[in-house]
Amino acid sequence: MLIVMMVMEEPNNKITTGSKILDIMLDGGYEKDVITTVYGPAGSGKTVLCLLCSINMVMAGKKIVYIDSEGGFSIERLKQITLHINQDYKNVLDNFIILRPTSFVEQKKSFEKLKDIVNDKIGLIVVDTIAMLYRLELSKSEDIHEVNIELGKQISYLTEIARKKNIPVLLANQVYTDFDYRDRVNIVGGDILKYGSKCLMELQITPNGNRRCILKKHRSLEPEKEIVFKIVEGGIIGTKESKGFKFF
Repeated sequence: MLIVMMVMEEPNNKITTGSKILDIMLDGGYEKDVITTVYGPAGSGKTVLCLLCSINMVMAGKKIVYIDSEGGFSIERLKQITLHINQDYKNVLDNFIILRPTSFVEQKKSFEKLKDIVNDKIGLIVVDTIAMLYRLELSKSEDIHEVNIELGKQISYLTEIARKKNIPVLLANQVYTDFDYRDRVNIVGGDILKYGSKCLMELQITPNGNRRCILKKHRSLEPEKEIVFKIVEGGIIGTKESKGFKFF
């Protein structure tokens, strides 16, 4: 089993993912001036990837804006990861600006608030997840088209910040399957999220309980690159199933 250590070095226009195996797959890490969306079913590791990147940005001297729409931000999970890299979780947590919208309208206000929050001390914006409150709004709205327009506006807010401030935006997103095509995975938000994200990464749960990460879209890398990893207390570790990747 191959232990994947946290790394701090990164190219000028990229930030480390917090995982060496992911950095290798992405040729250095997440790009700064775009939206990256990580999507997959519940328990596939979306939040873990968000936390790994966030913790590394704090270690690099930056603050994190973490928009927790599901109420799933776990201090205990933060403790576990920071313990394995000899960091005080309280010091790390002090550098998180956590927003907790409970409705689609509040989510919009959170994104609008970013214009006042974001400065050169902010190293990353995380939304975990972008889909939760959107789906709730769809379930009670009589005008689906209007809800989709609003989602598009919210993605535009994030895109503008990423481009103008050169701050990476990392979105976690949910998936669903069609009744007639159960073997086909669809990203919630459809084309709005696909077009708004310059990098798309799909997470899957393998039959033996590991996680597969497949690069579906990228500005400069070939799609369909994939790695397999296992979630552990300290984050993630690579497995021998990740053929073609050397982690050291």
